[in-house]
Amino acid sequence: MAIAIVVHEGATGVPALAVSGDAGFFADVGKGAVGIVVVKDIFSEVGDEEIVEAVVVVITNADALSPAGMKQAGFDGIAIHGAHGYMPDAFLWSGTNQRTDNYGGDVERRTTFVRELIRAIRSVVGADMPIMLRFSQWKQQDYQAKLAHTPQELEKILLPISEAGVDIFDASTRRFWLPEFSGSDLNLAGWAQKITGKPTMTVGSVGLNNDLYEALEKGSAEATDLSPLMERFNRGDFALVGVGRAMLSNPDFARKVRGGIKIAAFDRQYIHSLE
Repeated sequence: MAIAIVVHEGATGVPALAVSGDAGFFADVGKGAVGIVVVKDIFSEVGDEEIVEAVVVVITNADALSPAGMKQAGFDGIAIHGAHGYMPDAFLWSGTNQRTDNYGGDVERRTTFVRELIRAIRSVVGADMPIMLRFSQWKQQDYQAKLAHTPQELEKILLPISEAGVDIFDASTRRFWLPEFSGSDLNLAGWAQKITGKPTMTVGSVGLNNDLYEALEKGSAEATDLSPLMERFNRGDFALVGVGRAMLSNPDFARKVRGGIKIAAFDRQYIHSLE
C-alpha cells in the first residue's frame, strides 16, 4: 500500500527562507516565522477568510501534487501532515492561532480550517480513499506545547475533525510510552482511538531509548525491548505503529520483529548513508 503525504510547513518555515513580498511563500513576521501566503499573517489577520479559503483551494488543486493528482498516480491513501507546527497544526494550536473570526478563537473554531481541508480533499478523492491526519501536542518550536490539556479538550478537537472525514489518526509523540494525561497510561494514540472510535497510529522512538533530537545530539540511540509496545498494541490501544529511525538501522525491521530477532541500535551516520 502506498500513501501520499500532503505537507505544508506553515509556521515551521525556515527563517532564512522567509523573505517578504511575492518573491517567497513565507513571510518572516517574528518568532517562529509565523506567516504565510505573500506576507499575509494568516494566523492572526482578521477578516481575511478568503485568504484561508484560497489556501484550501491551492492545496487541493495543485495538479500532480494535489490529492486528486496523487489518486490519479495510483496512491492508495492520503496522509495530511498536520502536526509539529505545520499549517493545520498552527490553526489548531492557540499558541499560533490568534484569529478572532471563524478560523480562530475557541477550540471548535480553531478546527475550522482542518475540517474544511478534509472536506475539500474528500470531495476530490472520493469516499473510498482513506485519509490519514497526523497531529501532535508538541511543536518543533515548543516541545512543551499542548493542543489539549485534558481528554475532554482533546475530544473537542478530534471529534469534529473525525466527522469531517478523517479515517485514521496518526498521533505523533516523541516517546510513545509516555501517558498523555494523568490518571491513565494511554498515550496520545490510545486516547485518539478511544475518543473517535477510528484506527490510530502510534509513533515516537519505537524500538529506541531516546527521541530523534536526543539521538542526533548524542550520535546514537540504543535498541530497546518491544514488549511494552506490543502490550499496548495487543490490548487495542492503537491499530498501527509508525517506525522511523529504527528502520534506517534495520531495513528488515518487520522481519526481525516477526522472528523475535533483536534489532540493531541507531547511529547518526545512517541519516547520511545507508552503507
